[in-house]
Amino acid sequence: MHVPDGFIDAPTSAATGVIAAGAIAVSLRGARRELDERTAPLAGLVAAFIFAVQMLNFPVAAGTSGHLLGGALAAILVGPYTGVLCVSVVLLMQGLLFADGGLTALGVNITSMAIVTTVVAYALFRGLAKVLPRTRGSITAASFVAALVSVPAAALAFTLMYAIGGTTDVSIGKVATAMVGVHLLIGIGEAAITALTVGAVLAVRPDLVHAARGRTPKLKLRVNGELVDAPGAEPEAPPVAARTSHRGVWAAGLVASLLLAGFVSFYASADPDGLEKVATDHGIDKKAEEHAAADSPLADYGVMDVDDARLSGGLAGVIGVGVTVVAGSAVFWAVRRRRSDDTSPSDTSDTTNTSDTTNTSDTTNTSGTSGTSGTSNATSSTGA
Repeated sequence: MHVPDGFIDAPTSAATGVIAAGAIAVSLRGARRELDERTAPLAGLVAAFIFAVQMLNFPVAAGTSGHLLGGALAAILVGPYTGVLCVSVVLLMQGLLFADGGLTALGVNITSMAIVTTVVAYALFRGLAKVLPRTRGSITAASFVAALVSVPAAALAFTLMYAIGGTTDVSIGKVATAMVGVHLLIGIGEAAITALTVGAVLAVRPDLVHAARGRTPKLKLRVNGELVDAPGAEPEAPPVAARTSHRGVWAAGLVASLLLAGFVSFYASADPDGLEKVATDHGIDKKAEEHAAADSPLADYGVMDVDDARLSGGLAGVIGVGVTVVAGSAVFWAVRRRRSDDTSPSDTSDTTNTSDTTNTSDTTNTSGTSGTSGTSNATSSTGA
């Protein structure tokens, strides 16, 4: 769904550029609250994974293909603010290095593919999470629905921008119908990829899924024959076998991204994606312009002067994953460091003192009669 140069006129492209820049500025501030020692490295990996999976076009209809947009996946895994930054990093790398998505249309692409998908998906996910049971299956199901809806929402956003600043005279009603129709089909693929990925991370390290924090079942105690939430209990820890190091998750994710981009991408569908198909059928592409980076050594996801198509595409994919994970990780570690720098010594001291007081109180309660009773109940529940 990468919009090339020439589809949208200059004033509208400039306006969306301002919107995109403002959203990125807000996201940089918001990401400080989302990024910690666990999610900062994961965020760079999420950006690289989205880049890799976007190379895997899948067929959705006769002569049409689709690919992951990634906003829903990023928002659920690392948070909405960080999610906007993840997809924006991917779009920037694709536009500068691979001539995919126009440079003057970068604001259009960030608005539709990064901002709209992330906001819509995360808002819908949060709404579903409030009414669904607190289980991992419910989180996966909510991820599926959120991702599914985010894709036609992005298609509608593009249609609106084209209605305002399109460079050709076409029927907006027909364009909207065609865009939403084909992107509903693409959304099914997006939803499947998102749900499978979120489910896989939940199975290994549920604490790494931003949207799942606080939504897993709490520890239960059996009291008078009934199961009740343990007072002040934290969400259940993952099984011992599932307590994988976050470095292990990161390494596994990077290897998967490299394999997808470097090998599996060769078997991706060569059919035009949803936007390209609609643009050709309805004349939107009549004033499309050649990409400013068309002479890039990596243009069109191939390495210049490498004649073997499989090797050329594979090398381009591996390079893309590497560049994206480095660029993304640099951005997120910088944001994380800025958050650390903003924490004053007095704040740290206050936090420490409060923690000490709380710990003392907890110790006293534990040594009391109620603490002993709680231990007895927990043991009884375990035995049952």
